[in-house]
Amino acid sequence: MSRLIPFSLLASLLLSACSAPTTRPDSTSASQPGSQPAAAASVQSTPAPNDNLNAVAWTQTAVERDLIYRQTYRMAADELDAALADPTWEALPKGERKTPVADPTRTAVILDIDETVLDNSPYQARLVINGTSFNKDTWAEWCREINAAAIPGALEFTRLAASKGVTVFYLSNRPNDLEDVTLANLRKLDFPIADNEQVFLGKGMTVSGCVEKGSAKSCRRELISRKYRVLLQIGDQLGDLVDEGENTPQARAQAIAPYLDWIGQRWFVLPNPTYGHWEPALFNNDWSQPEAERRRAKEASLRLN
Repeated sequence: MSRLIPFSLLASLLLSACSAPTTRPDSTSASQPGSQPAAAASVQSTPAPNDNLNAVAWTQTAVERDLIYRQTYRMAADELDAALADPTWEALPKGERKTPVADPTRTAVILDIDETVLDNSPYQARLVINGTSFNKDTWAEWCREINAAAIPGALEFTRLAASKGVTVFYLSNRPNDLEDVTLANLRKLDFPIADNEQVFLGKGMTVSGCVEKGSAKSCRRELISRKYRVLLQIGDQLGDLVDEGENTPQARAQAIAPYLDWIGQRWFVLPNPTYGHWEPALFNNDWSQPEAERRRAKEASLRLN
């Protein structure tokens, strides 16, 4: 037998259902690097936004990324013969050569490693998926996996240079204690490694007569120049080519300004949207700031017209 519900009670139940909250404040989740704290989260919670997601996705999936890399390395290969033929050709920043070139036929090219020769995007992808940020220990673990792939075009270029008698130097800010695993990764991919020269120059390396500041590479470039004429430099960071000095957008622009004619001729730059000094330059190099503050500073740097 059916039972009728009084209209007043039915109306009360309907109103109560409509006013029930469908979201709850996300009071338990800490802000992750690259994330923006949300005012509320769905009952079925979703991952916090990560500033690096699009950058890593582009790096790993965009065909255009591979084309840019191949294009850049082919341009570098095209300049190689001209650089070899001209004994006055020099790719070092002004002032870094301390001794004259003794033998112009002893030539070298200088390449950065990470995101220039080796593709570390899987490590960046892990940071995004796990909601974590760069850590020297997890970075070292990734390097010791010896599983980084070659950047498109890098292997062909370095092997071409070696076939012409040019020594290939890998000038990296990986610490020196990662030299063995880094060389193992390069050899695994068949990159040229000269037998008679220390071609891996890592961060922390001692260069007699020169004191290097922070992550600057000038002393290590100068060390190469004591024996070799440097034909080309290739990297994904401004510091792979010239010391940046103070890390501000203005100082970075000033550091590269005298060398704009060298871009695409003696210096070749590869894209890297996932990390680099360009990012902390936008928030006064202060990583201790909360993520929300760093994000606000980055948003403030955007041009709207």
